[in-house]
Amino acid sequence: MAFESYRDFLDHLEREGELIRIPEPVATELEITEISEREMAEPGGGKALLFEKPTVNGRVSPFPVAINTMGSARRMAMVLGKATVDEAAEELGTLMKAKPPMNAGEALRLAGTALNLRHVKPGKVSKGACKDVVIRMDHPEKSIPSDESGPTGLPTLLNLPILQCWPQDGGRFITLPCVVTQDPDNGDVNLGMYRIQILDSTTTGMHWQLQKVAARHGRRYYETGTRMPVAIFLGGDPVYPFSATAPLPDGLNEFLLAGFLRKKSVPMVKCETSDLLVPANADFVIEGYVDPTEALIDEGPFGDHTGFYTPVDKYPAFHVTAITHRRDAVYPATIVGKPPKEDFYMGTASVKLFMPIFQMNFPEIVDIALPAEGVFHNLVFVSIRKTYPYQAYKIMYGLWGMGQMMFTKYIVVVDSDVDVHNTSDVLFRWMSNTDPSRDIIITRGPADVLDHATPQVGHGSKMGIDATSKLPSEGHPRPWPPIIEMDDSVRDRMDDLWNRIRNRGER
Repeated sequence: MAFESYRDFLDHLEREGELIRIPEPVATELEITEISEREMAEPGGGKALLFEKPTVNGRVSPFPVAINTMGSARRMAMVLGKATVDEAAEELGTLMKAKPPMNAGEALRLAGTALNLRHVKPGKVSKGACKDVVIRMDHPEKSIPSDESGPTGLPTLLNLPILQCWPQDGGRFITLPCVVTQDPDNGDVNLGMYRIQILDSTTTGMHWQLQKVAARHGRRYYETGTRMPVAIFLGGDPVYPFSATAPLPDGLNEFLLAGFLRKKSVPMVKCETSDLLVPANADFVIEGYVDPTEALIDEGPFGDHTGFYTPVDKYPAFHVTAITHRRDAVYPATIVGKPPKEDFYMGTASVKLFMPIFQMNFPEIVDIALPAEGVFHNLVFVSIRKTYPYQAYKIMYGLWGMGQMMFTKYIVVVDSDVDVHNTSDVLFRWMSNTDPSRDIIITRGPADVLDHATPQVGHGSKMGIDATSKLPSEGHPRPWPPIIEMDDSVRDRMDDLWNRIRNRGER
């Protein structure tokens, strides 16, 4: 299901009973975070929130703030246009596993898949709602002002309803930005998500970490000393920020994924001050550049998804040349911190959606889970169908070599009968099936620069735990005992009796 604006998505959430409107003025400084965190702590992630009168420095903004819109399994499925995230994953898996048809029925199914792919490629358009209002910093005479003079005046970075999330944050941060960059050598486009710290009315920090694709693009501009165009957009179809966080291979355009998921080509329009393309149906677009001849600037601190503040570090400055927006724009935001938060549901959906790709590389994988306590990649549980010695170690090293899985500090591998989404079940097998000297490996590799526990920024140690049942050839000559389970026949016979007992108890 394609949404043509964030407001369109919010209307859908409201019809489905998934949205709470907050008409009272609430400050973008800390107060929205406090209310949002309370809602996110509700069972299943709570509801989406729409703050209709967010205040910026005490003045009501004309732009409402939406938050926690993807903060549940149900809402995440709505973003993907399916009843469940599993259904979306199954569809992508079918595409990944497509083979030449052997009969008429298979040919028809393959033709259906081809029809789904016709919308994958983005389409360029000449205009879009994201340019209803145009504010040019470089050439003010080219601006297109709003028909309505809002109480905050013309939009700048200082009067947009950008949140200060936590007390010790270094200021206001755009927390759900879609950042568009382009490889200067081959023209490949990347859509990423990197926090944006507001420094003044036309300057921000650009927090692309050293392992990110945009940082690689940036290094090429730094080598040549040429100005790097960058575009940041917010809103539009909520599948855009989800695609920006998806673990796609370097060089694969995230807008292709967005088009596939929304079953409709992403309409792209050229920026006002650069040749970069952005979705024509975005709510806000912030255009600008990074100047490689400038010194890096202090960025941070920021209360991050790790649950801790990340300290001040050096990052590029981003200079704004234009801000454009829809007339009815909604400002989308999120908060991160001690889990679970909205990002937990986004990350869980990514893992499910890309499970078929993991399984193409590792067919023995049954399931993967990233527990909330592991703040994404710190802790990974993976179940496998084990058929040969030391297979668990193959999986550990393989996953550490796949994209952002390189940041995973702890990988626990269990047998196929273990529900990796049940942390208690995984811990039981971990404690029961391991001998520390034999079943634990420690290695080194890249680390998340946000990880405050590593001795050096960007690299540290990792641990792999083989919690599978052991084979004699893995150094365990003793017979491996079976786990205690009741016979299926007895369980089936007692089902009816147990239901009668429970019904009597309820009376």
